[in-house]
Amino acid sequence: MIFTRRSMLLAGTAALLAGCAGKFRTYNGPEVTRVQLYKSQRKLVLWHYDKPLKTYDVGLGFSPVGHKVYEGDGRTPEGAYTIDKRNPNSAFHLSIGISYPNERDIEVARALNRSPGGDIFIHGGPRKGRDPQNVRDWTAGCIAVSDKQMEHIYAMVRDGTPIDIFP
Repeated sequence: MIFTRRSMLLAGTAALLAGCAGKFRTYNGPEVTRVQLYKSQRKLVLWHYDKPLKTYDVGLGFSPVGHKVYEGDGRTPEGAYTIDKRNPNSAFHLSIGISYPNERDIEVARALNRSPGGDIFIHGGPRKGRDPQNVRDWTAGCIAVSDKQMEHIYAMVRDGTPIDIFP
């Protein structure tokens, strides 16, 4: 069998693209109009108006009870926020950002002479050899799902989607 230069180039390009596309999925279903996190139940729900589309079990910050008050407290925020960014190169496989802190969060932290922190994400993980493998709540305040689940969430949830985080 004779391989032409062109067929080798096409085969190489296809292999490269297949490898790159591994974590990026497509989603053609109903629009996710709201995300809700129920911290005490460790459940993340993606909604299309009044219809739940998908529910995920999650891990939270290492000190999950209560609203995040300052950087380093290990809590996951509570309240109304927005999905405001995405990171395809996250150290945690993929991640989508939550608009924490809001003005009230900043005021509360400043009253304590602390920083409110930031960089709260929904992300994959934990990372073998770097993050605890034997505890459910291990993040610094983020919401953790499996890498495979994060691929689906990343494809389904758009920037600008509201997220409600309940105790």
